[in-house]
Amino acid sequence: MLPDDGLSLAAEFPAATHDQWRRLVAGVLSRSGKDVPDTEAEDALSTALEDGLRARPLYTAADAVPDPGLPGFAPFVRGGRAEGNTASGWDVRQRHVASDPEAVLTDLENGVTSLWLAVGPTGVPVAELDRLLQGVYLDLAPVALDAGPETSAAADELFAIFERRGVAPEAAAGNLGADPLGTEARTGQAYDGDDFPGTVALARRCAETYPQVRAVTVDALPYHEAGGSTAQELGCALAGGVAYLRALTEGGLTVEQALGQLEFRYAATADQFLTIAKLRAARRLWARVAEACGAPSAGAQRQHAVTSSVMMTSRDPWVNMLRTTIATMAAGVGGADSVSVLPFDHTLGLPDSFSRRIARNTSTILIEESHLSRVIDPAGGSWYVESLTDELAQAAWEFFQEIERAGGLAAALRSGLVGRELAANWAERSKRLAKRREPVTGVSEFPHLAEKPVVREPAPVAPGGGLPRVRRDEAYEALRARSDAHLAATGARPRVYLAALGPAAAHTARLTFTANLLQAGGIEPVTEGSFEESGATEACLCSSDALYEEQAESAAAALREAGAGHVALAGRPGSYAGVDTYVFAGCDAVAVLTAALDRMGVSS
Repeated sequence: MLPDDGLSLAAEFPAATHDQWRRLVAGVLSRSGKDVPDTEAEDALSTALEDGLRARPLYTAADAVPDPGLPGFAPFVRGGRAEGNTASGWDVRQRHVASDPEAVLTDLENGVTSLWLAVGPTGVPVAELDRLLQGVYLDLAPVALDAGPETSAAADELFAIFERRGVAPEAAAGNLGADPLGTEARTGQAYDGDDFPGTVALARRCAETYPQVRAVTVDALPYHEAGGSTAQELGCALAGGVAYLRALTEGGLTVEQALGQLEFRYAATADQFLTIAKLRAARRLWARVAEACGAPSAGAQRQHAVTSSVMMTSRDPWVNMLRTTIATMAAGVGGADSVSVLPFDHTLGLPDSFSRRIARNTSTILIEESHLSRVIDPAGGSWYVESLTDELAQAAWEFFQEIERAGGLAAALRSGLVGRELAANWAERSKRLAKRREPVTGVSEFPHLAEKPVVREPAPVAPGGGLPRVRRDEAYEALRARSDAHLAATGARPRVYLAALGPAAAHTARLTFTANLLQAGGIEPVTEGSFEESGATEACLCSSDALYEEQAESAAAALREAGAGHVALAGRPGSYAGVDTYVFAGCDAVAVLTAALDRMGVSS
């Protein structure tokens, strides 16, 4: 923007070009010891993402992407409604898996605006629904069901509750949660021939009698929680939505009615830009489906975002509050209609009143104090976000087409195609986690061995038998569990003595690095006294490269003479006599720690 007098302060300077910028970057890299051609300088600073995508260091107006349109209009990239969430913020939807009417009312009285109920063998019994909803104003608080194979029974009970309490059909709101494909993905049990007709019947009833109740949820969480990438999650959701769209229209609903019966559920992670782009890309993809079906104006996708369970940790669970806050912010900025924040103790069992309060207040603070919902699509227009949205949509569409070529989502699940693709992605991500290229605070980085465990009542066992459920901390959690068992059996954790060579300036960085690494596997680092006093059977040398050249071999020999059965060195692999292994940034931490526990006789 020019000053009021029209004077451009840069008028006397030539415009900078992208090539000039690349040359300057190449010069900086060269001075840091990394010689790359000017043409590759940008790639050298790029960050690899999943799905073959890359985050570049610079985006400009030259990065052309399709027009995202306007909020409330096709292709709905910027939002499904023209007003967005500006009126009252997004719908704060709290999940409940236990029959606790008091907890439900407490949530609704303190900021929660809708309920998400797990119903059936792994949640609230269908017969308990009426008691659970006692005191709930069902014309004000929408109810979303998640009942799996008991969806029809749960839906019938909810309809009966509406009738008994005199809730007008046009005032009732919520979602019945019919999702036979999602249930199959969770349990591995193929739905029988009656499930889709049952889903169609519920959709028809909602369309005819309950205009604010949707019948179908396209739940993408099973694919995310099985280790799928963002594009894979979107591709599976798109394939599921298309399958339901076909079934509903074949069952007698118009395309517009069928589109209005679907709600999509996605995971929101602590990768804020990827989550924002995911929700925007999802709306664009579904708008394309609606356009192909001849109903472009009805293609606004209703979205329910849930903070990812994959990113949640059991150790140092307090950090989960930070993860869910970022994820909730990203979901709100990305335009989700409803957001569910998993309590920070989600992985430990049933949440207590404190964790439920923190969960609901996360949204409340972002809406009421940070005013995130006051602006529609605040990330829109960012060259990075627009480019990432476009690239993600393209990658998701390709995976969707692969599923369709396999015969649709049901066939792709039963043939193992989906499972194999998700497993392959998780295997690659597991490598990054093992090498701490994707750090997990409180687990693989900055672990706290002496932390006091957080104990909760056991939660109902989640449905299983289908796609696996993974978590980022699972490999490290297994190591910590071995250490805990050893502590309980022997009264002490496995230990490694850290032998610091030279002054603090020479050894502090690598000593700190090694102590952090060892604790991630439940191994106690000992830095005081001599090796004989440490109670350890292994040692690790910590110092600078220069001192290693002078002292590493003699120090290793002295440690072995003192009884060390294994000597490691903190630094890049070399050829020092007496040193068995090397630990360094980028090494496979899980493999190193597993081998150490094995050598020390810590049972698995």
